[in-house]
Amino acid sequence: MNIDDYLGLPYTIELTPDHDDDGRTGWVAEVEELPGCITQVDALDELEASIRDAMTAWISVALEDGRDIPAPRSEQSYSGRFLLRLPKSLHGDLAHEAEREGVSLNQLVTSMLAASVGWHHRLRETA
Repeated sequence: MNIDDYLGLPYTIELTPDHDDDGRTGWVAEVEELPGCITQVDALDELEASIRDAMTAWISVALEDGRDIPAPRSEQSYSGRFLLRLPKSLHGDLAHEAEREGVSLNQLVTSMLAASVGWHHRLRETA
C-alpha cells in the first residue's frame, strides 16, 4: 500500500479543545491508531489539511523505516462482549447497587464504564 491508500482508510481522529492563556480556543487532533500522530490548529477549518499533513508524515516515516502501519479500528470488529473477573465483594456491591437502582447489573456497569471514559460526550470523527 502507498501513502494515499492509507490516507483513504477510516482512521479515528480524537479532537480536543485547547485553550490558551488569552482565552482563545484552538484544537488538538490525534489519530488514535497512529501513536504520536498529532496536530494542533487554531480553527476547525484548518483541521482537515493539518491532520492530513500529520498523517502523511507519520506514514511516510513508518514506510521508510519498514514499520507496520496499524489498520484503523472498526467498531464492527468488537463483539460488545468481554469477560471481567473481579473480587467477590465488588461484584456484590455492584449487584446491590443495580438492585437499588432498579436496573440490571449489565446496565449499571455499562453506564459506569461509559461515564468514566466520557463515551457519550467525546467528540470523535473519522478521517
